[in-house]
Amino acid sequence: MRASDDDRQRIVAALERHTGAGRLTLDEFAQRVGVVSDARTLDELAAVVSDLPEETPQEKQRRDLLFVFVIALITLVLLGVGLALR
Repeated sequence: MRASDDDRQRIVAALERHTGAGRLTLDEFAQRVGVVSDARTLDELAAVVSDLPEETPQEKQRRDLLFVFVIALITLVLLGVGLALR
């Protein structure tokens, strides 16, 4: 099956997480991103991350918590700006 741009972006995001976790060097990351950009099928994309572990529930929970924190921070900043303009 053909890969979409969203599929490629999802794999690059996974590679970024694995690089941040120390599973990939920057050179490996760059090489794999090059493969991702040239990939035409989902099988080619799957091969890029086949040797890396899937995201654990703890990692997913941490990412979700970070997302909620960022949204709350943005909300507080917007409220502060709104009050300052009053």
